Amino acid sequence: GSIMRMGDGEVAENIQVVSTGSLGLDIALGVGGLPRGRVVEIYGPESSGKTTLTLQVVAELQKLGGTAAFIDAEHALDVQYAAKLGVNVPELLISQPDTG
Repeated sequence: GSIMRMGDGEVAENIQVVSTGSLGLDIALGVGGLPRGRVVEIYGPESSGKTTLTLQVVAELQKLGGTAAFIDAEHALDVQYAAKLGVNVPELLISQPDTG
């Protein structure tokens, strides 16, 4: 994937990406997935698939040998569900902040 400056039309930086686990979403994102080494916030209404998407990306990243951190602001992460989606739970970094 690549990132371009608005208006330049030239590639400013080649970036590595990790697949979302969904070919359609990877294509829609324009670079083939989410950028590696960056903070990514997934936002949307309740029950819209945010956690499922996030855990799928975590599983894809772990398959590539990467490390992911999950911020569980709601203290509601279901580790059995995460494992079923392919997440290597013992290797997952998790933060459950008291406020935020």
